[in-house]
Amino acid sequence: MRAGACFETLCTLNDPEQPADHERYLPMTELHSRLLTDLAPPDIQEYLKTDDTILMPMGAVEMHGYHLPIGTDIYNAMEVSKRAAHKAGVLYGPPIWTGYSPHHLREPERGMGTLTFRGETLRAILHDTTRSLIHHGFNRIIFVNGHTSNTKATDEVFRQLRYETGALLGMFKPYGERYLGIIEDLMENTPEETAGWHASEQETSIMMAYKADNVKLDRGIDTRAQAPEWLPESFTKVDASPDVKFEGYEYFYFPMEHQEMAPHGVIGNPFRATAEKGEQIFERFSDHLARAVEELKKVKVDIVSREYILKA
Repeated sequence: MRAGACFETLCTLNDPEQPADHERYLPMTELHSRLLTDLAPPDIQEYLKTDDTILMPMGAVEMHGYHLPIGTDIYNAMEVSKRAAHKAGVLYGPPIWTGYSPHHLREPERGMGTLTFRGETLRAILHDTTRSLIHHGFNRIIFVNGHTSNTKATDEVFRQLRYETGALLGMFKPYGERYLGIIEDLMENTPEETAGWHASEQETSIMMAYKADNVKLDRGIDTRAQAPEWLPESFTKVDASPDVKFEGYEYFYFPMEHQEMAPHGVIGNPFRATAEKGEQIFERFSDHLARAVEELKKVKVDIVSREYILKA
């Protein structure tokens, strides 16, 4: 191709006083994708002229009973991030695919599949990822977290990043557990059947909507949480929260393994799950997140440290 030839969206100028790299490209009219890793630098530069928000999915790879894929948590975060990004007209990043799940590892040589980061490893990944994004010009970074236990490791690093940079950092949690909120009317399980807990009605529904072939409901089990056997019978448990009741009052916390409170990896009844419910759950969470993203654009953000200097 002859020197100086121009493409539809790209033109190399022949002026001896060459402009900066980002000025060599004609403006992009519309991004072909909202996923950061699908884009090239001119696309990102054009986006950052009008917006500085990015959604970052994070989750876990861990056993969810025998009927759901071990990628349940990260698939949830990825799908909600993708839908919300398109609705809000923002970018979303590649997934931080696993997280803090030491209590899900189970016994060796059982092939349960869980992959876990140590807390310090997850914090380092979040720190370096976020500093890289801020370095490039992103100021509002919302992590879409599909795994509750990640929050046990993240508060310290989120505060550190806020203090270091001034960036707006937040976490959106598209799951139920003890608080079903905007999806409560979709759930048919009784309170005792804990619709929002591990591999129960909510998670089974969203996996049916995400990729039905991954769900093997014939392997499912309807079961409840229990207190670890090493605790006296006066201590009781009804879900997978870290809290335990004694004499009917919930003031105790113990570091427990998941198999000690849910031997089969399931807490609740998955058999009322449907793909239709899962689709509605994805839509409601992504709608809610998209509206929040628009509101958060009103927040004044002053970056005090942009360049990522300690990067090695």
